[in-house]
Amino acid sequence: MTARKTPRGGRWIQHWEPENDTFWKEKGAKIANRNLLFSVISEHIGFSIWSLWSVLVLFMGPEYGIDPAGKFFLVAMATLVGACVRVPYTFAVARFGGRNWTVVSAGMLLVPGIAAFVVMEPGTSYTTFMVVALLTGVGGGNFASSMTNINAFFPLHKKGWALGLNAGGGNIGVAAIQLVTLAVIAVAGDGQPRVLLSIYLPLVVVSATCAWLRMDNLAVMKNDGGAFKETVRDAHTWIMSFLYIGTFGSFIGYSFAFGLVLQNQFDRTPLQAASLTFIGPLLGSLIRPLGGWLADRYGGARITLWNFAAMGLATAVILVASVQESLGLFLSGFIVLFVLTGVGNGSTYKMIPGIFQAKARVLGLVGEEANHYGRRLSGAAIGVIGAVGGLGGLGINLAFRQSFLSTGTGISAFAAFLAFYAVCFVVTWAVYLRRPVGGGRTRTAAGGAGATEQPEERPSFARV
Repeated sequence: MTARKTPRGGRWIQHWEPENDTFWKEKGAKIANRNLLFSVISEHIGFSIWSLWSVLVLFMGPEYGIDPAGKFFLVAMATLVGACVRVPYTFAVARFGGRNWTVVSAGMLLVPGIAAFVVMEPGTSYTTFMVVALLTGVGGGNFASSMTNINAFFPLHKKGWALGLNAGGGNIGVAAIQLVTLAVIAVAGDGQPRVLLSIYLPLVVVSATCAWLRMDNLAVMKNDGGAFKETVRDAHTWIMSFLYIGTFGSFIGYSFAFGLVLQNQFDRTPLQAASLTFIGPLLGSLIRPLGGWLADRYGGARITLWNFAAMGLATAVILVASVQESLGLFLSGFIVLFVLTGVGNGSTYKMIPGIFQAKARVLGLVGEEANHYGRRLSGAAIGVIGAVGGLGGLGINLAFRQSFLSTGTGISAFAAFLAFYAVCFVVTWAVYLRRPVGGGRTRTAAGGAGATEQPEERPSFARV
């Protein structure tokens, strides 16, 4: 392994072989963990900027002239852009290098931050707020490039933990900005949004500087149009995208909407809402690495299946609390639901590389050839799955918007979410855990001991 200057510029590692135990123990682990640390820092700030409007709306009192539906729509637009930019951000890693692109993408966060600082005052038109909210979506793209980059650094048996830690550390950016907002409102009042922005703009510069000084580019990462086309044609890419809507889409959608729901369904003040909104995203972020670890140990499909069942139960509790107008029960159910989205985020992301490793075995590939095939397709799939999953956040905010417009509460939206989790449960079982008719008994990590052997022409999801 060597690191040197190339004609492209920047620090490039020319040889990378994480599946080689000797290489990993002697050199690879230290470098991978260092890149993971600074990737987390950058992604953390990216998530904070992406979720900026979920807290700025708490500063927007009656003098702004924007109703609850309008505020939900502002938040939804940031979610939309964040999901859409994930695909090009995924390809940018191989094109420019993981370290180089992290610096660029982190620096780009200054644009929405400065724009919000300029326009955040009563009298600004709704259209202007909408444009600035759209700009914050670039923070959502940082997730896809970061995950694609870190996926290439770690061996398969470490991916669940590494990707979970990377994503969890980034996801905490949502809770962090909500905690900072609570402090700003408590100290300066709910009419000082620029104080919040003054705190975060320097942090953007710090994250970009850290990436420049401490991260590396992997020369072995190359954009592969064929891999992208192959993953787009692969049914598992879209199945996992659907499941990721249920996990990450739920996490980001609820994170953005939670404060507004508390204000409008339970008449909480901005300070009261801010004092509660950070709890769910914080716990959901912290638990994500555990979801990856559980998936490494017991199989991603099994953990994902029962996690969707638990998410359905938590949503049912929220529905009952909404009907009874019980804030305590509502908060308890919502916090549990946030935790479960974090577990599911970790387990579903673990499934992605495992699925393509399983397909490599069906194709007769072994050793490094199989590992290369798995990395190649899973890296391409991550961008697609992350983008589609992010759209789940858009769906949640639009569902809340329609629910509050129609009934003045979020009850109908929660009923729709409950039905969706039931469908996710069925899909996970049918595709990754169901025993084929006439199959024999064998052990698989996807279904655990006693699951059924897949037919010869289908991939065995033994390590999913």
